[in-house]
Amino acid sequence: MSITSYPFDDQAVSEGQFSYLFRELQSTGIADSVNGSAFGVYADSSGMQVKVNPGFALVRGHAVQSTDVEIVPIEAASTSVRVDRVVLRLDPAANQITIGVVKGTPGGGVPALTQSDTNVYEFPLAQVNVAVGAATITATAVSNERRFIGNTVGGWTTATRPENPRIGRLGLNTSTGAWEFWDGARWNDLAPTVTWSSISGRPNDFVPASHTHDWGDVLNKPSTFKPSAHTHDWADVTNKPATYAPSSHSHTWDSVTGKPSTFAPSKHTHAWGDVTGKPSTYAPSSHSHSNYLTSGGTISRANGSDRPHSYSASGSGTYYAVWVDGSHNFCRNTSSIRFKENVRDYPVDPDGVLALRPVIYDRKTTVDERGTVQEGRKDEVGLIAEEVEAAGLDWLVNYLDGRVDGLRYDLLGVALVPVVQRQAAQIADLSERLAALEARA
Repeated sequence: MSITSYPFDDQAVSEGQFSYLFRELQSTGIADSVNGSAFGVYADSSGMQVKVNPGFALVRGHAVQSTDVEIVPIEAASTSVRVDRVVLRLDPAANQITIGVVKGTPGGGVPALTQSDTNVYEFPLAQVNVAVGAATITATAVSNERRFIGNTVGGWTTATRPENPRIGRLGLNTSTGAWEFWDGARWNDLAPTVTWSSISGRPNDFVPASHTHDWGDVLNKPSTFKPSAHTHDWADVTNKPATYAPSSHSHTWDSVTGKPSTFAPSKHTHAWGDVTGKPSTYAPSSHSHSNYLTSGGTISRANGSDRPHSYSASGSGTYYAVWVDGSHNFCRNTSSIRFKENVRDYPVDPDGVLALRPVIYDRKTTVDERGTVQEGRKDEVGLIAEEVEAAGLDWLVNYLDGRVDGLRYDLLGVALVPVVQRQAAQIADLSERLAALEARA
């Protein structure tokens, strides 16, 4: 059956049943006043040992009583600091409660206790700090861990409050001198001190009634007082300066005397947008150019780099493809072997070239430095520089300030050479195969 009841006449009651009964009547702890001497552990530097006072205690519903001081040995010191724990050890299988020591791990902190519900249960009495090389246990090496029991209410310190208390457990905390109770989540002061800041619903301010105070009753009054706004006759002012430097101020133009009637302008510039009456087009004045190509092979800005695009090339002589550098200078695009060295083959991936995507697009509208809106050209045909870079042909890409900027369209013909060569080889191979098939036919 699932329901049992006990104890009754002519009924066998087990040790476990009595244990459950008694632990409901009283929790595990020392039967003494809070911080009493019962089962108190101490050391007197008499060797590697501690001593335990006589006393009476309940351990998980079982009683234990000692009538004399017990001497408990502590194992020899380790290579690191070790913390041992002196305990009352309940062993139902041995039918006894004894004083024992739970040895800690060197350098491992406070060891855990065995606290099963039906088998061995260890109730802590004290911690023993075993120093490296210690030959004796001193009084300061022992710290109390005992918890105490009461009849209807309990008593404890903050460090020895009951473990796993039920809601409503009440006791006197001798560390704080306050009665406290367990609400299921934390210990609460039964009668907390009420301060103004802890009062809820208090008004923010109070309107004082009309009243007076004696000067001697006023607290925190200043020792001196700043004078209120007032005036002094000039003659009464002492230590005044003989002259005064004017403070920052301004004058109206009409009040300035001795100003010139005209002003020669200093050297300055104007933004193009600020110029009024400027012509919409410009006819070039008569002029000439000399030394179009400098010794370095570049054409200066004065010799045509800023000429409008509507100007067309004319005249006789050799025509060159040109490059424009970052400073808007032109230079010849030379390709003779006499200008080159360290010449070697450069592998070009024909598949990367074949992956290029011709597109048609519109240029974005921009505003130049003069504030003039420049409408972008429509329906331009070309490639996208980022797509060329992604196809592994970054040598065709121009970069400006670390970003993709433009394309070397003049090198596209070089990129197409290996494509044409591969196609030529494929055509030649197919032609040979076709001729072989025709011969066998």
